Amino acid sequence: MKPEISQALFDRAQLSIPGGVNSPVRAWRGVGGTPRFIQKGEGSHLFDVDGNEYIDYIGSWGPLLLGHRHPEILDAIQGALARGTSFGAPTELEIELAELIREFVPSMEMVRMVNSGTEATMSALRVARGFTNRDITIKFEGCYHGHVDSLLVKAGSGVATLGLPDSPGVPKGFSDTTITLPYNNVEALEQAFHAHGDKIAAVIVEPVCGNMGCIPPNAGYLEAMRRITERHEALLIFDEVMTGFRVAPGGAQSLYNIKPDLTTIGKVIGGGLPIAAYGGRKDIMTFVAPSGPIYQAGTLSGNPLAVSAGLAMLRHLQAHSEVYEQLNQATAQLAACAPESLTVNRVGSMMTWFFTDQAVTDYDSAKTSNTTQFGKFFHAMLERGIYLPPSQYEALFVSTAHTEADIARTVEAARESFEIALN
Repeated sequence: MKPEISQALFDRAQLSIPGGVNSPVRAWRGVGGTPRFIQKGEGSHLFDVDGNEYIDYIGSWGPLLLGHRHPEILDAIQGALARGTSFGAPTELEIELAELIREFVPSMEMVRMVNSGTEATMSALRVARGFTNRDITIKFEGCYHGHVDSLLVKAGSGVATLGLPDSPGVPKGFSDTTITLPYNNVEALEQAFHAHGDKIAAVIVEPVCGNMGCIPPNAGYLEAMRRITERHEALLIFDEVMTGFRVAPGGAQSLYNIKPDLTTIGKVIGGGLPIAAYGGRKDIMTFVAPSGPIYQAGTLSGNPLAVSAGLAMLRHLQAHSEVYEQLNQATAQLAACAPESLTVNRVGSMMTWFFTDQAVTDYDSAKTSNTTQFGKFFHAMLERGIYLPPSQYEALFVSTAHTEADIARTVEAARESFEIALN
């Protein structure tokens, strides 16, 4: 069915919303065509306003580990709604969620709730600078840590899809405090610390990249990062907004057995509602107001609706740890269906089909992908009822709601769509 209603809504949206969307990648600039306006989700499926049904591999960009409208999460939200939407005062639920996060992620000895991944990374960096009394941050090309001014440098994801340079509106002085290095390159990191070691407050990294497509760390890379930062008394920040509770119950840090100083998490911990958190070593986190001098606040932080959804999500994962094996098996089936001429990267239930025959280990190798072929593939999959991220530089996500029939149908559609895209 043609997206006639979606097109009409998109035309209307562009009159009052920049680009017609409230987050750039939703505009489909990387693949062309009309963005589908969604009416509802159910389990592993999405339904658009034109009556089309799709198997969904975006999952709200990662949070929906259990799929759309999971009954335990809906019940938790409804229960919270009956008591009120927001109080601007503490609730016991916030303590329970912080305690549960600590149980899953032991490196997060103290936790502060915020409303988005951007808030979490912005706050973690402020804490790192205040704790170390240093100004410089190291980030990696293609890693996206939210639209924080000092980090919107070679940030992958939507910026890469749109072909934008470093964003206008970011003062040069902000970007001057950021050193950007190639991901998976230990030598570059060593050289940066050799030149600036006593000025570097922190290294922030997606331990598994998801914003230039799914790119795992090379063997020994995160271990080297941990050694180098400790040697120079800089903090190591793992941005696990995407990987937290997604690639393993304790996130990528449990998968690779690395203990960062600070961690940012989001997405899965809200079950689909907006919430995030940052946390880490107690001696660092006690510098945060009102315990210490580093100020950070938020009117809606710890919102009872989002906290309730997050508690339901984490309690489900606590009671059903077997879901990770299910997710891994399903995602492995999707990875295996690609032709040998493509590169496939997967960690847990995150995966990307890269339209390149080169190994993809960093931003430069990701950019060897043929985005024209990816666009053809995306639209061929869409015609077959498969809803993928509309960018070569994004990871797809599998949920527990994806059935064996869903995976089998997706594999069949992918084989047909690869044939179309590559010929």
